[in-house]
Amino acid sequence: MLDDRSYMRDPSGAGRSLTMILIVTLIGLFIVQACVGFYSHVDLDGIFALSVDGFKHKRFWQLLTFQFMHSTPWPWHVLFNCLALYFLGSTMEDTLGRSGFLKLYFGAGFSGGALALLTNWALPHHQDFSVLGASAGIMGLLAAYAIMFPMRSIMVFIWLIPVNIRVWYLFWFLLGISAFGTIVPFDGVAHAAHLGGLLFGVAFIRWGRDLSVSLQEWNPLQRKLRRERMIKAATVPLSKLRRRPELEDAQEVPSEEFISQQVDPILDKISAHGIQSLTPREREILQAARARMSKR
Repeated sequence: MLDDRSYMRDPSGAGRSLTMILIVTLIGLFIVQACVGFYSHVDLDGIFALSVDGFKHKRFWQLLTFQFMHSTPWPWHVLFNCLALYFLGSTMEDTLGRSGFLKLYFGAGFSGGALALLTNWALPHHQDFSVLGASAGIMGLLAAYAIMFPMRSIMVFIWLIPVNIRVWYLFWFLLGISAFGTIVPFDGVAHAAHLGGLLFGVAFIRWGRDLSVSLQEWNPLQRKLRRERMIKAATVPLSKLRRRPELEDAQEVPSEEFISQQVDPILDKISAHGIQSLTPREREILQAARARMSKR
């Protein structure tokens, strides 16, 4: 849970759609999974959860379906995953757009599943157990979030006690635990899947996103939409009572010139160094740009 939810929502509501669809889907499938497991003898884990044995039997769809399954009958696994997905997913969806969000989420899920398969098959003394859950995709979102917004805080639960921690430190902690658990498995958690998701999230933001952005730059509409998403994600919407007047020099400059000369360099700076690198003056310029967007 993040300390400032206003950063995480597109005021139009459109940015939440894919995140909410995923959450509803995960919860719905968990209910179906729990009911089937309780009232029948169908081995859903053997069919849809990820395992080396499943791949040996050519159940290749498991690399996708394991991401929609969770431990039953206790709901804590799916609920904590959905909570993390809600708070991380809405921000990344607003920032990367729907296409980028899906590429990041499912790419991290596939990468985590592939690494879990590889370690269970290749490393000695590793047991072939079923891997299931949305954690690999969520780890990808967390890694991307930590790189783009390293100074923000996130709330985690340690033995049900809420603790605020800077997301950058949480990322490194999880990376270390996941790497160790991949080499020396413990506590029945698919640490290799977590590690694969984290590594994919880092790679996607560092390299993969640049390719997507360069392709979008050829499309003026895509470039405009990406600019607006970044401005919304990097600023806090102000209420009418708290709204500050636009900068005087921003009012005197035509919109397109103001965007190209003052706003675009700031957005490039965010992409390269994160939002924490902005000066107070640059934040005011983004607020002025957001105020102009709201008037259109």
